[in-house]
Amino acid sequence: MAGELGSSVKATGKLLISDERICRVVNALAKPLTVEVQFHLLNLGIISRRSVYEPLQTGLIAIDSMIPVGRGQRELIIGDRQTGSKCFTRKRSNGVHYCGSRNGGFPATLQYLAPYTGAALAEYFMYRERHTLIIYDDLSKQAQAYRKCLFYYEDRRREAYPGDTGKYSYRRSIQCWNQAAINVGISVSRVGSAAQIKAMKQVAGKLKLELAQFAELEAFSQFASDLDKATQNQLARGQRLRELLKQSQSAPFTVAEQIMTIYTGTNGYLDSLEIGQVRKFLVELRTYVKTSKTQFQEIISSTKTFTEEAEALLKEAIQEQMERFLLQEQV
Repeated sequence: MAGELGSSVKATGKLLISDERICRVVNALAKPLTVEVQFHLLNLGIISRRSVYEPLQTGLIAIDSMIPVGRGQRELIIGDRQTGSKCFTRKRSNGVHYCGSRNGGFPATLQYLAPYTGAALAEYFMYRERHTLIIYDDLSKQAQAYRKCLFYYEDRRREAYPGDTGKYSYRRSIQCWNQAAINVGISVSRVGSAAQIKAMKQVAGKLKLELAQFAELEAFSQFASDLDKATQNQLARGQRLRELLKQSQSAPFTVAEQIMTIYTGTNGYLDSLEIGQVRKFLVELRTYVKTSKTQFQEIISSTKTFTEEAEALLKEAIQEQMERFLLQEQV
């Protein structure tokens, strides 16, 4: 863009992009630091699409098991500052990516166009049958730029759509280096288990219910002095289920690892352990299954189902590792 102040300009309706721009920082005009190749997308209007059916694995047990995200889905993350809400959007697997720059010192028009540029870049790869994920962080600057653009007598009249799912972060949540800061009680998913593989549906069905019941009992137990044995057992189970959701930000789990972790907790194998021992045992269990029970991971990857053979292998691994773990703790 070149011209003198006050001169008239005309939009071309085109962006400059190519595969060579992958892993580059681009501005609102999609200009990277490499040689530019011109392209433009045709306006296809409303296109037909099938319902969400393929999961977008985040590597976080709390999300993939209870609030799944599917490919082709919009996601809204709401949370106070410093609660770890941005941890969901950070890169968790290998792949190529763009980084769009919307510097506060750029003109308002470029700040306003930045989100649209991100969508155009994603469409470029979508029509080439490659998966794309767009992450918008803090559109307040774009809204301010839009207001400035209105002074230029140009109203773009953009539309807004609510997210298919909503995740809420809250201040009392453990930060992202300990546990995903998710309020499970008020986070929702409109696609639900449609964005999960069958194996995950089989083991994660009762996890959210047990955690919700535990939250109610935990609040009630603060005012009750005498609890029966069943209630005490349910509280103990809930504490261990909450413990298994904890994972560091830089350690996403595979689907097989998530399934074995959830199954171990929901079927009572962790009830005999102290809360402080839960995470250590699960780490050793995942390592043991990965090295000694490779068939389990192969079954989950190939069939996408938690078969009887996979369950038998997992039960055997849990029992063997539990015996070994308890012996180590006694020494």
